[in-house]
Amino acid sequence: MTFGRPPSTAPSASPTAGNVGDVIKDTTTAAFSKDVLESSKSALVLVDFRSPRSAASKQLTPILEKLVRGYAGKVRLVKMDTDAHPAIAGQLRVKTLPTVYAFRDGRPLDGFEGAQPETAVKEFIDRALGDDAADDLQAALDAGIQALEANDLQGAAEIFAALLQEDPQNPNALAGLAKCYLKSNDLERAEQTLALVAPDKRTTAAVSSVQAALDLAKQATNAGELEPLEAAIAADPKNHRARIDLAVALAARGRKEDAATHLLDAIRLDRKWEDEAARKQLVKFFEAWGPKDPATLDGRRRLSSVLFS
Repeated sequence: MTFGRPPSTAPSASPTAGNVGDVIKDTTTAAFSKDVLESSKSALVLVDFRSPRSAASKQLTPILEKLVRGYAGKVRLVKMDTDAHPAIAGQLRVKTLPTVYAFRDGRPLDGFEGAQPETAVKEFIDRALGDDAADDLQAALDAGIQALEANDLQGAAEIFAALLQEDPQNPNALAGLAKCYLKSNDLERAEQTLALVAPDKRTTAAVSSVQAALDLAKQATNAGELEPLEAAIAADPKNHRARIDLAVALAARGRKEDAATHLLDAIRLDRKWEDEAARKQLVKFFEAWGPKDPATLDGRRRLSSVLFS
């Protein structure tokens, strides 16, 4: 299955934010009460006090427009030309152009002056949204995970790609998209997607899990066929290398319980073989399968029984 080209910065899918006219508009002094005060009772409204003569305004406004389109209607942008309509800016003591105020429930919450980089503006919007933004993000991530669990890879990929349009560095969304590629056996794109995760986010649980699953998938390609490995173990039950290779091959075929059993047998026979290679392989399985997978829960219980018996 193909979800698009290998990501370089962020996938190309994007969320639907409604018509631009619904979330971005120009206002006047007469319309300010309706466009801002009333509108802010149902969404966060950013007011861009600007001037067409201001170079800084020309720099900031496109950034605001781009970001607002990504919030699916939860944020609206109202632009006010202070040259044509100076009264409201005067009441709010706007001295620098551009100045941006965030309105919620009919009152200003916060603001900033001057042109700002996109990252700073997004942080400002997210702060103004508060818990709503975090809740929406988690809800979208949960929806993507549910789609993955239902094997709706296309639907899951679209959700994660939409999230990455808003936050290209989101490690959980990158991990989710990588898992979509992994489940469709596109190991190359899965690896390319994981490579976009920032170094300081690589230990995130979702990222670590997909990385472990990717490593396991690569390892499985070299594990060999089942029959020769089973024959090698039948001839020599202490052939731990064959047991580990067989476990990897079984896991690649979805036979998780059997894979864990062979590793547990190897641990019982010689726990310290090659610096506890069997136990370490089993832990990799748990990480790749995820903490809630029944095979992980059962495997951890059985491992504890072996180690502390």
